[in-house]
Amino acid sequence: MKTYSQKGSEIKREWWVIDAKSMPLGKLAVVIADKLMGKSKVTYTPHIDNGDYVVVINAKDLVVTGNKMVDKKYYRHSGFPGGLTELKLEEVIEKDPAVAIRAAVKGMLPKNKLAADRLTRLRVFDGAEHAHTAQNPKEIK
Repeated sequence: MKTYSQKGSEIKREWWVIDAKSMPLGKLAVVIADKLMGKSKVTYTPHIDNGDYVVVINAKDLVVTGNKMVDKKYYRHSGFPGGLTELKLEEVIEKDPAVAIRAAVKGMLPKNKLAADRLTRLRVFDGAEHAHTAQNPKEIK
C-alpha cells in the first residue's frame, strides 16, 4: 500500500463561515487554524497548502474566559529606544478586533513558508454581514 501525496493541481478549496461569539478565542483559533491548514481533509499533505477559506463574523463580540480582557496584553515595538507599546485585549478589540483573532490564529499555525499564505485566506468581519455570500460558505457550528 502506498502513501497518498496530494499534488498542487488536485487542490479544492471550500469556504467556511464561523461566528466569533459561538466559542472562546482559543478554541475559535484552533478550529480556524485546522481549516486553514486543511487537516480536516482526508487529502491532507504537510508540504502542500490545501486549506480552505475561513470567514469570521461578529468579531466585535469576541468571547474570552476569566480576566483575559484586562490581563492579556499585546506588544509591539517601533524600533526606536523606548518604543515598546502595550495594549490590553479590550483595547485591541475596541480598536480592531481582527488583530486579536489573527494573532491567535497565527500562533496556532506552524512556523513555515506556508503560514503567510494560509493566513491570507482568513477574512475577519466586525458585524454579522460579510462580503463573501457569493462563495456560498458553509457554517461551522
